[in-house]
Order: sequence, then structure tokens, then C-alpha cells
Amino acid sequence: MLDLAGIELTPEDRERLRHPLVGGVILFSRNYQSPEQVEALVRDIHGLREPQLLVGVDQEGGRVQRLREGFTTLPPARHLGKLYEENPKRAKRLARACGWLMATELRAVDIDFSFAPVLDLDRGVSQVIGDRAFHADPDAVADLAHAYMTGMSQAGMAAVGKHFPGHGGCAADSHVSLPVDERDYADIYAEDIVPFERMVHFGLAAIMPAYVVYPRVDPNPAGFSRYWLQEILRKQIGFQGVIFSDDLSMEGAKGAGDAVDRARAALTAGCDMVLVCNDAIAADRVLEGLGTYDNPASHLRLVRMHGRAHPKRTELAADRTYRDTVRVVSTIA
Repeated sequence: MLDLAGIELTPEDRERLRHPLVGGVILFSRNYQSPEQVEALVRDIHGLREPQLLVGVDQEGGRVQRLREGFTTLPPARHLGKLYEENPKRAKRLARACGWLMATELRAVDIDFSFAPVLDLDRGVSQVIGDRAFHADPDAVADLAHAYMTGMSQAGMAAVGKHFPGHGGCAADSHVSLPVDERDYADIYAEDIVPFERMVHFGLAAIMPAYVVYPRVDPNPAGFSRYWLQEILRKQIGFQGVIFSDDLSMEGAKGAGDAVDRARAALTAGCDMVLVCNDAIAADRVLEGLGTYDNPASHLRLVRMHGRAHPKRTELAADRTYRDTVRVVSTIA
């Protein structure tokens, strides 16, 4: 999965995205100007290949919302967690509404999925996670995430839970360093893994692992660890969906070698699709260096990530349910 430089496809983008190893595109704020523009951009991306390339975006809400003007401002997950403490049923209804609204607006411009929800625990330690997490209580996180995923599913979108097995227990930011979590496996399993395990049983379609080292469990960051991805996530928890790597250009990934080494390490560990963002040179090197890599099982899993419903934006504007949901969500954002 690659990114783009601007608000429309360049000839270089088109050539790169037609490469047989490319399976998707991730959009960032720099790729967005208006709903009309991004809808045209996604149409161009989907028109390049058959089957279509996947198009994803980080549209969690709060400080991680790539598409803003023309889209509803979504609350950070922590807002829902605070409401949960007062009234769990109301908080779950609102989480479902947020998931539905986020997904409906993205599907209206034909974006396939958002990398959401965050399943990390809000331990008050990690600034990069912070209010992106629902709550410190794993049961509350599982409840709210389940409701959020249900809303997404009703809008025709698959969910991506992140960052397995939990990024909330260490202060370092994996974008700029390699975080280390010194806890024993038993402690991680008893708390941080709980939301992931429950969401898997609820039918979660995809998971993104963390670039965090848990040295008492495995010496490799989880995103490069066969133990975490194969033994724990696949075998012990029973996850059968897609595993997306986090961005291979992040600092927490660079210990695995150059761009090609990182991509190969993530795929070997068990990732179905790797993200190479914000580095066109690295993207080209990966496409040249991986050779004829192919995994039929990954193709079958990734089919689930294509969006289903595709409402028209003009229809949404006239839809009472949509307008009511915008009003309700806006009051908590």
C-alpha cells in the first residue's frame, strides 16, 4: 500500500500503482482539497486496475482525521470513554453512531476503509496514543469498539483494529523511536490483548500491529515478529483476517534494515499488506527488490476490505438519519 504526493494522480503515480505488487493506496491530508476532488481522485485510483486497488485513510476522529472540511468533525475516542463511565448504554449508542457516520461519509466518496478503531488502552503513558484510545479499562474498550465496528459495518465498511498487542504501555512514539514495553506476557495478555481478542470474536476484519518491542516475549517489534503474528494472533487468538503493517518508514521499523528488508521482514512475519509511505524512493526500491512475491491467502483476506455500500453525497444531504446523526455526533466532538 503506497501513498500519493498531491491531490491528483501524476503519470509517475499511475505507473507505480499499476505495478503488480501494489494492492492499495493510503490517503493523507495533503491529498485532500474537497469532497468533490477526493471522490474524483478515488475514482481514478479505482479505475487503474481490475480488481480495484484498495483505498484507505486514517479517519479516527480527534487529532487523527485526514479529511476535514466537508466532512463531519469526529470526536476523539476518549470522549466516548468518558461518556461510558456515566452511561455505558448511551456511550455505546454514540460509538455506533460515530462509526456509522465516519464510514458513511467515506463510502460516499468511495474510500474503502479507515484504519480504525484504536484498541490500545489509555494508560496515561503514551502521548502518541493518548485520547485516540477509548479507555483504560479493556472491557470498556471492547464494548465501545464493538459498537463502533457495528456502525462501520452497517455503512458498508470493514474495521481495522490497532495497534496489536497494545501500544498504550510505553511512552515512546514509534514514529520517531522504537518503544520498549518491559511487561511480562501474562500482564499484556490479561489487559492489553483483551480488546483485540474480543473484537476478533466479534468478526474484526483487519488488525495493524505495533512497532513496539516486548523483550520479555520476543526480541523483534510486534510488526516483524512471527511469534506475535503467527503464534499469538493467528493460532492462539484465532484471527483469520488481514494483517496490515504500520508504515515501514516509521523510525520504529528501521531496525529491520533497508526498505526492502523491512517489507520482506513484515511479510515473512505474517503481514498480508505492508505500507510504504512518505518516501517515494523507498517505495520504488520495495517494488523492485521484492521480486515476484505472491500470497494467495493474503489476496483472499484482502477481498473483505473492499467497501460495500456506496451512497451518493447528494442523497446523504437529503437523508434525515444522516442529518440527525451529524447533529448528535457534532455535539460531542
